[in-house]
Amino acid sequence: MTTAQPRLYPIGNPYFPELIEQRLAYVDKTAYVYRMTHSGAKYVFLSRPRRFGKSLLVSTLEAYFEGRQELFKGLAIEAMEKEWHSYPVLHFDLSMGGDFDKESLNRFLLHQIETNERRFGISSIESTDVNIRMTELVKRVHAQTDERVVILIDEYDAPLLGVVHEVHNLDTLRGVMVNFFKPLKGLNPYIRFCFLTGVTKFSQLSIFSAFNNIENISMDTDYAAICGISREELTTQMREDIEALAVRLKLTPQQALDKLVEYYDGYHFTWPSPDIFNPFSLIMAMKKGRIDHYWFETGTPTYLIEMMRQYGITYIDDEGYACESEQFDQPTERMTDVIPLLYQSGYLTIKGYDDDCESYILNVPNKEVRLGLTRGLLANYVEQPGLVRDMISRMYRSIYRGQIDEALRDMQQVFNRLPYCNHADSEGSLQRLLALVFVLLGYKTLAEVRTSTGRVDVVMTTPSRLYLFEVKLDQSAEVAMRQIDLKDYPAFFTYTDRPCVKVGINFDKTTRNLTDWTIEEQRPG
Repeated sequence: MTTAQPRLYPIGNPYFPELIEQRLAYVDKTAYVYRMTHSGAKYVFLSRPRRFGKSLLVSTLEAYFEGRQELFKGLAIEAMEKEWHSYPVLHFDLSMGGDFDKESLNRFLLHQIETNERRFGISSIESTDVNIRMTELVKRVHAQTDERVVILIDEYDAPLLGVVHEVHNLDTLRGVMVNFFKPLKGLNPYIRFCFLTGVTKFSQLSIFSAFNNIENISMDTDYAAICGISREELTTQMREDIEALAVRLKLTPQQALDKLVEYYDGYHFTWPSPDIFNPFSLIMAMKKGRIDHYWFETGTPTYLIEMMRQYGITYIDDEGYACESEQFDQPTERMTDVIPLLYQSGYLTIKGYDDDCESYILNVPNKEVRLGLTRGLLANYVEQPGLVRDMISRMYRSIYRGQIDEALRDMQQVFNRLPYCNHADSEGSLQRLLALVFVLLGYKTLAEVRTSTGRVDVVMTTPSRLYLFEVKLDQSAEVAMRQIDLKDYPAFFTYTDRPCVKVGINFDKTTRNLTDWTIEEQRPG
C-alpha cells in the first residue's frame, strides 16, 4: 500500500490565484470556463448549493478575464485559449448579505459598489440610489479602460434567502435587489460578460424579469460537473489523495473510495449526469483523514427549515419525489411545495427521469445529507435537539447488536427527559417520528410501506435483521401486534434472508411517551 502524503487543501479559500500560487489542491475546471465564455451568451446564471465551489468558479473567471495567463499554465484552458485579453472586472460578493432590513441592505449594496469604485480609482458620485451608482460605475470603468466590462455577481440571492418564508419582508428586500440589478440590461453595450451565481434559480425570486436574454445553465448537461467534483475527476486528478486517505483510515484505496461514495457522492444537477461529490466535505475528509458530516457542521440554513415547517415536511420519503421541470421555475410566493427548494439547496438531487410522466425523480444524494437533514427535521419534534446526539450513540449500539428492547428503553428514557415532544398527537406523526429516529441512526428505513393486505407503519433494515413496526396511540402493544399478525405483514418480506422481527408499540398521548411494546422474532422459512 502506498505511503503517499496528503496535499495542502484550500479549506475556506475560494481565491483561485492563491490556490495556484501556493500549489494547493485544485481540480481543473478551466475547460468549463472556456466553454461558457465562448458560448455566445453574454448573461449567464448558475445555481448550485452552498459550499459547492461557486465562489472559486467566480474567482477563476475573474483571473481569466483579467488576462492572468501565468496562473493557467498546465491547465486545460492553456491549450484552448489562443488570444489572451485583459478586461476590467467588477466583482460583487453578496454572500455576506443576510439579516438585513431595507436600509441596511441598501447600505450593503452601496458598499459593494464603492469597493469596485476604489479598485478603479473612481470617485463616488453623490447618490445613495444603487441603480444610479451601478449605472455610473459601469459607464465610468468602460470610459476609463476603453474596454467592455465583465460583471461577476456571486451568491446574488443571499440577501433574500433569510426572508424567503416571510412574504412582506421578501417583497420589500426584493424591491431593493431589483433596483440593484435593473441597470444591467440597459448597460448591454458596455458589458463583455455577466455571470451570476446563487442557490435558487433566478425566476424563483422574480427579480430578473427584465432579463429576457439571460442563459440559465444550471441544468445543462454540458455544465453538469462545472461545480463539485465528479467521480472521474476524483479518481484521476485526486488518485494520490485517495491513496493517502486510505493509509490514514487503514483501508485499501478501493475501500476508501467506497466510503467517500457512500457519504459524499450522488449529486446530479441534470439528467443524465456524471456522479458529483460534495467538494467541501470531500476536501475536508482528505485534510482531516476521517469521514465525517462536514457539510452539516457549517449549519443547515434557517430559511430551509422554516420553509419545510411551512409546507409540513416532517419526513423525507425513501421512495423519492416526482418533480416536473416547471416546478423548478415557480416564483417563491407561488410555490405549492418546498421540494424544488430542497433540490436547489442540495438536500435532494436528481436520481432519474421518468419519460412517460416527463418528470424528474428526486431523492437524498448520500448518507451525509440523509443524516444531517434528519437531525434538522427531528428538531421539529423535540424542544432540546441537542440531546439527540446522546440518543444516537445509545440506540445505535443497541440496534446494531439486535437488542431492540434495549433500544426502545433508550428511546423511552430520552422521551422522559424530553416530555414535550411536538406533533406527537396522532399515529401518523408517531410513525414519522420513529422513522426519523431510525434514519438518524443510519439504518435504511421506510414509513407506511404498502403490502397487499395493508400498510406497515415503519420498516427498518439492519445488517442482521428486518424490523416491522406497528404503532398504536392510547391502545396497547398487543393490539399493535395482532394487526401485524392479522395482516400477515412478514409474508410480504419473504425475499430477505434476514430474520424478521415484529414490534408492536403503544404510545400514551397524556404522558407523551412509549408505555409498552411487544417483540417477536420470526426466522426465515
